[in-house]
Amino acid sequence: MSNSMTPWSQELEDDLGSLLKDWLKSQGRTQADLRRSLRASSTRMPALLEVLQRAYSLGGMPSVAARLCAIEAEWADGQPSDSFGDTVNAASDAADPFGQLDLLLQEIRDDRAS
Repeated sequence: MSNSMTPWSQELEDDLGSLLKDWLKSQGRTQADLRRSLRASSTRMPALLEVLQRAYSLGGMPSVAARLCAIEAEWADGQPSDSFGDTVNAASDAADPFGQLDLLLQEIRDDRAS
């Protein structure tokens, strides 16, 4: 882990919380789905972010993004949820199962390079 890693902050937590809400909505998933995948203690956002903060402390934002990409892949391979969002997004998900998270990971890598 690099010494220049940005420390966890309230701003980072707020941004990540917003990203998670948008991501869950685009996936047709709920915080309960994410809680199961993260094995968090609660479905509440602070509990979900606590698990991701531990991942962040181990490897920064790339570690968080990798964890979320793995969850998205798990969901793509698992049982579809009952949300109509899965039907709407089925074609694009089949073409790129990682969707926006790959873009986020690339953006993080670009930021670290500059």
